[in-house]
Amino acid sequence: MLLFKKPFWDGLTSGAITLTYRRWDKPHVRAGGRYRCHPIGVIEVDAIERVEARAITAADAARAGFGSVDELRAYLAELGPLDDASPLWRVEMHHGGDGDRVEIALDTALTSDDVATIRAKLARMDAEQPWTARTLELIGQQPRIAASKLAPHLGRETLDFKANVRKLKHLGLTQSFEVGYEVSPRGRAYLDAVATLPPAPPKAARPAKAKSPKKAKKVTPAKKTKRAAKTKTATKAKTAR
Repeated sequence: MLLFKKPFWDGLTSGAITLTYRRWDKPHVRAGGRYRCHPIGVIEVDAIERVEARAITAADAARAGFGSVDELRAYLAELGPLDDASPLWRVEMHHGGDGDRVEIALDTALTSDDVATIRAKLARMDAEQPWTARTLELIGQQPRIAASKLAPHLGRETLDFKANVRKLKHLGLTQSFEVGYEVSPRGRAYLDAVATLPPAPPKAARPAKAKSPKKAKKVTPAKKTKRAAKTKTATKAKTAR
């Protein structure tokens, strides 16, 4: 996973920033990999190599979004002492688009109509078996935890759990990360709004269909004659015994 602070977002999306340095013990990305970068979309890694801090040039610093080598080195030193021989991971990359990011996930300005619409859609999802509230609550309590670890808490298979979370994501209520999920800003705004509302009324049960009276079978004269003949034959057989 590649995470960036807010000051770098514009440069990443515009293409001005195409390089980053990381002080990892081991590489967390690979060349050719695509990584979600909240909240700007996807970062694609073009190359990664191990270098020493002394190898950073002014051009590298500019590509990383810094005004000078000293500024970049000071930023890296926030994680601990840095000298010329300090090992770094040099990651070349570019913005790979929005990926499957849902734009409305960042919109927190919900009107009463927005809240009512989301509430109605969640109610339809819960029609057969309620799951939306419990899923949002679980993600809120355990953000960025793998779906395979969350699903058992709800008695669900991992694939079914992921499919359900995608439904919430399409409403802008959750966001996906390289590992796990988070309740989105929009999702939190919705939960705050419904917390002050009365519970939704239970769905009215459908009235049972009245059974139609059975129609009497019509007996034709031919059938009457046939039945009478069978009865007469059975009577004779009993007498003969």
